[in-house]
Amino acid sequence: MKHLPQARAGIARPKSSATILSDALRPIAALRWLVAGALTLSLTACLTPPWQQLPPSGASQAEVQAQLGKPREVYPLAPGVTRWLYPTKPFGEETIAADFDAQGRLLGTTQVLSTQEFNKVEIDKWTKTDILHHFGEPVETSYFPLMKREVWSYRFKQDDVWFSLMHFYFDAEGVVKTTQISPDPLHEKRDNNLF
Repeated sequence: MKHLPQARAGIARPKSSATILSDALRPIAALRWLVAGALTLSLTACLTPPWQQLPPSGASQAEVQAQLGKPREVYPLAPGVTRWLYPTKPFGEETIAADFDAQGRLLGTTQVLSTQEFNKVEIDKWTKTDILHHFGEPVETSYFPLMKREVWSYRFKQDDVWFSLMHFYFDAEGVVKTTQISPDPLHEKRDNNLF
């Protein structure tokens, strides 16, 4: 085995070819990380939904319509407040709401098919009209004659993770009596291999 001479004071030991190559590649690796970071930032900007690119408030209805298009549903909320809805149904899990004051200025936007928004519903107080104006038209309606309940269902991602359906059960007077969350059958894994 060949021994390298000990480095003397003031004399540097010669670098091995592996060390020289490693030193030469260090700036390239740093550049690679820099490019990857810039690419990630630009992709994030491209993937930001249009409604999140709007100013938080103050935009005109024309500016919002230029960014999001014509609303599919429009409803009155509190006195002087109008809600524009942009649903992604029948298969999507989002409905974007843009609320405007009496002067047509944006008050704010939000994705209303969410756990946080569904938690605002008050049992024995909210009606079909309240549900319709807050969340828009349901993706599905049904009626259970034995329970004497009409049910409106909305697709959403529970806690932004699980594909689910939120069901609102109304009595004969159209008042919300109960709610229920179930898995969305559209996204359930089938156990058979027929299809």
